[in-house]
Amino acid sequence: MTLAAVMARHFDLIVIGAGPAGAACATTAAKAGLRTALVDRKRFPRDKLCGGGLTGRATGHYARIFGAPLPDVPMTQRDSFEFHAFGERLDTGEHAPPIHLLMRRDFDADLVERALSAGAMDFTGRSGTLHCEAPAIDLPGLRLTAPLVVAADGVNSPTAKRLFGAAYDRDRIGFALEVERPGDSGDAPLRIDFGAAEWGYGWQFPKADGTTIGLGGVLRRNPDMKAALNAYLAALGVTEDLTVKGQFLPFGAFRAVPGRGRILLAGDAAGLVDPITGEGIAHALRSGELAARAAIRALAAGAPDSALEVYTDALHPIHSGLRQARILRQLMFRRPLRPAFLRSFRNSRSLKTEYLRLLAGETEYAAIMAGMARRLPGLAWRALRGQ
Repeated sequence: MTLAAVMARHFDLIVIGAGPAGAACATTAAKAGLRTALVDRKRFPRDKLCGGGLTGRATGHYARIFGAPLPDVPMTQRDSFEFHAFGERLDTGEHAPPIHLLMRRDFDADLVERALSAGAMDFTGRSGTLHCEAPAIDLPGLRLTAPLVVAADGVNSPTAKRLFGAAYDRDRIGFALEVERPGDSGDAPLRIDFGAAEWGYGWQFPKADGTTIGLGGVLRRNPDMKAALNAYLAALGVTEDLTVKGQFLPFGAFRAVPGRGRILLAGDAAGLVDPITGEGIAHALRSGELAARAAIRALAAGAPDSALEVYTDALHPIHSGLRQARILRQLMFRRPLRPAFLRSFRNSRSLKTEYLRLLAGETEYAAIMAGMARRLPGLAWRALRGQ
């Protein structure tokens, strides 16, 4: 087929990837009146490896972006947690800000429907070729063009690979394995196990129709992640033969400049996953919204080339929090420092409270870092210097 035979459609913004970041971006842009194309190679609903926990931070972003307090999908709610670390039970977080637990298959389908209802044009279920210079994307028999593109196409982002030669740094990337245990989750606790994998954590998330169990850690520190998962399942008393799924995790290895030229990266494609809590949905929603607002501002000024700088500046609070989380991770996982961290976390109710408030979006890592520095000034200094 010649180019002349290819139908062309022009938009103000093309969004690649229809998960939380892409749907938030498309919704925000369409509500502001931008002609917005939402592209994804998958049709929805589709499965996605994810713990599926909506923290208070995530639900706050969801409500603001989509105009509803919660997604209309099956979910459970927990307001207590079990914390474990390196085989020891630390404490139970009682009466914590609630976390809503759901399946990503349901959640992402809800997001796409809301983005389309806001006015985004549906190009899901189609694979395409991105032309970074134009920018434009070629779909079968159709070329989409726009002055700006937001790529929210996941940790394996083909767009990031086109821009930078690789979607992620293999020395810093994380990897997760997960199973879905069917059946009534009953009163199974929401459980987080720091150290279930090297420089990582495990999770047990009870859902409306089953339980999601998984673990993730820095890939290069975990030569046998499958063995770690089997040990974790055994510790939880899970004996069934369950299907195991795997997925890379950015784990805080974010791109300081999230894009190039007129192409912006959002969500996992930009590396926006907390390396301690594992939270990615909240940052995906927020980054998608901020990317759309940067596009709206740049297009209104007639200066699409300014969008990346505007977006990078807007991401500063998220980037700052991820940097602080990476420092705190040194205290948690370096063996010489670990006992002191565990002792402080176990004995300090204020630290546990700050951690729960962090998940709720009521505070940031600076408060936790300040608390740790007061209790462990020498160790905190050594960790800050990377010694």
